[in-house]
Amino acid sequence: MQRIAENIKVAAVFAPGSKVKPVWFEWQRRKHAITETSYFWKDRYGDATRLHFAVSDGSNLFELMFDTSDQNWTLEGVEER
Repeated sequence: MQRIAENIKVAAVFAPGSKVKPVWFEWQRRKHAITETSYFWKDRYGDATRLHFAVSDGSNLFELMFDTSDQNWTLEGVEER
């Protein structure tokens, strides 16, 4: 997986019970609709909880990260097929 570490715009659904579901994101002036979330995990960086999502747009794999301290999304990596 190629590391990107770039801030991105994400549309997400925040459901009751602290569940977050990313729906689409913009990267390189292109909107990527998320068709599948294959894995989800949490980690901590200092006082911040970070939510990680391994997602696909139907052809490529991406790792998205939501930082709960500043409410920003980051594209951590991409594996283009």
